Amino acid sequence: MPASVTISRLSFVGPDGQTLFSNLDLSFGPGRTGLVGRNGVGKTTLFRLIAGELAPAAGTVNVTGRMGVLRQEVRPGEDETVADRFGVSKGLALLERALDGTATAEELADADWTLQTRFEAALAELGWPVGGDTLLSSLSGGQRTRVALAALVFDAPDLILLDEPTNNLDDDGRAEVAELLAGWRGAAIVISHDRALLETMDAIVELTGLGAMSYGGNWSFYRERKALELSAAQHDLDIAERQQRDAARAAQEARERQDKRDAGGRRKAAKGDMPKILLGGMKRRAEETSAGLHRLAEKQADSAEVQAREARAKIEVLTPFAVKLASSGVHAGKVVLRAEGVGGGHDPERPVIQDFSLDIVGPERLAITGPNGSGKTTLLRLLTGSLVPSSGSVQIGGTMAFLDQQVALLDRRQSIVDNFRRLNPESSVNDCRAVLAAFMFRNDAALQVVGTLSGGEMLRAGLACVLGGVRPPMLLVLDEPTNHLDIGAIEVVEAGLRAFNGALLVVSHDRAFIEAIRVEREVRLA
Repeated sequence: MPASVTISRLSFVGPDGQTLFSNLDLSFGPGRTGLVGRNGVGKTTLFRLIAGELAPAAGTVNVTGRMGVLRQEVRPGEDETVADRFGVSKGLALLERALDGTATAEELADADWTLQTRFEAALAELGWPVGGDTLLSSLSGGQRTRVALAALVFDAPDLILLDEPTNNLDDDGRAEVAELLAGWRGAAIVISHDRALLETMDAIVELTGLGAMSYGGNWSFYRERKALELSAAQHDLDIAERQQRDAARAAQEARERQDKRDAGGRRKAAKGDMPKILLGGMKRRAEETSAGLHRLAEKQADSAEVQAREARAKIEVLTPFAVKLASSGVHAGKVVLRAEGVGGGHDPERPVIQDFSLDIVGPERLAITGPNGSGKTTLLRLLTGSLVPSSGSVQIGGTMAFLDQQVALLDRRQSIVDNFRRLNPESSVNDCRAVLAAFMFRNDAALQVVGTLSGGEMLRAGLACVLGGVRPPMLLVLDEPTNHLDIGAIEVVEAGLRAFNGALLVVSHDRAFIEAIRVEREVRLA
C-alpha cells in the first residue's frame, strides 16, 4: 500500500491556550508536497503531530508506511557521531567484533554483512571526506544537515518529513536536497520557504489560521492560483461596494417617499375635514411604515457593510506588499565602497579573507556567494568595519547601514517606534507612523517591543528603520536576510529592497531572492 497521511477533524491547543487547528481535514499521498504558511501558523506543530511527537486535542492522524524525519537543526550531543546519526554504530561495532573473533554465535546471526559497504557508499555520496567516527559537533550546521539527509535516504523509509531542509545550506547543499527529492519515489512532506525547492513539488498545501488549502501543482502554479483568488476577491469587493451604494440610495429614496406621504397627511390634517380617529390611525400607520422602512434599510446597509468588510480583509491578505521610499541620492558614478587588498578574520594568524579587492559604484546591486565556510560573513564584517582588516584598506564613500542576521542595530528593549525615532531623528511623528504602517506595523503593532518580535518581524522592522527615513543610506549591506523567514516575510523584504534606489551588497544562498531583488553582479568566494 502506498505511503500516505490522513488527518481527520484535527484540533490542537498549544501550551499557551492558543488554538492552532480546529476540525482540520487534510491528506498527503504519494509524491512531494510542499507545506507553506506564515511563521506561527503551526507548520512545525503539524509536522510533530504527523510524526507522533504530539497528541491532538481531538481528531486523528493516520500514517500508512514507515516514516523518516528530518527536523530543523538540533544541537548534537557532545559525543554524537556521524555513525550515530545513521543509526549504524551498534551494527558496525558488531562487525568489528566479528572480524576480531569476539562476537558470539547469537550476535553473528543478526549481523548485516553489507552494512559497512552501504554506509561507506552513503558517506561517499556527501562529496566531502567524513568518517563514521566524526563528531557531529565538529561539523557546520549545513554539513550536519547534509549528513542527516544522507542518513534519511540510507534508512529508506516509505514517507519522509523534512522541516526547512535547506536552511543554512550553501548552493551545493541546496542542490543535493533538490536532487534527493527529484529522485524520491515515496511520499514526501516538505516544510520550506525555499521557492526554488518548492518549484520541484507535485503539490502545495497552504496552512492558515482558517485551515488548509491544497493546490495541485508546484510553486508557480500556486502563485498563479493566488493571483486568480486576488482577482476574484477584487471582483467581490466591487460588488459589495456597489451593493453598499445601492442600499444607501434605496434607503434615502424610501425616506424621501415616506416624508412626502407624511407631509400630505399633515396638510389634510390641517384642513380639519377628517375625523380625529381616522387621522390618528393614519398617523400610527405612517409611523409604523416609516419605522419598518428604516429597519429594513438598516438591515440591508449592515449586510452590505459586512460583505464589503470581509472582501476588503481578503484583499489585504492577498495583495502583494509594496512600499515607496525616499531617494538615497546615489548617482551613477559615485564609488560607495572600495576595498583594496583586504585580508583578515577572527584569528589574525589564520586570516579567512586574503587579498580581497572590490569596488561598488553607483546604485549597483551585488551578491557575495560561495560555499559554507568560505568566509562570506567574515568578509561583510571586514567591509563594514565590524572587524578591523589585518591588511589592505576599506573606504566607504557615503552613508551605510548593515543589517546582520541578528538585526543588531535595533535596541531590543525599545519599541519599534522608539527605534525608528532614534535612528531617524529628523523624521516627524507622522512620517514615522506612515513608514511603519507601510511596512505593516499599523497602530498598536508599531508599539511592540523589538525583543518580542519574530525573526521576520524584526528584519521588517530593521528595514523600515533603515530605509524609511528622510534620506535612506547610500549603501545597504545584508547578511543572509531570508534565513528562517516565511515566504510572506521574504516577499516583504524583497518589495522593500526593490523600492530602495541605493547600492546593495548582500550575502545569500537564496537564488530566488537574489533574482527578485535584481542583483546585477555576483562575487563568488571559493
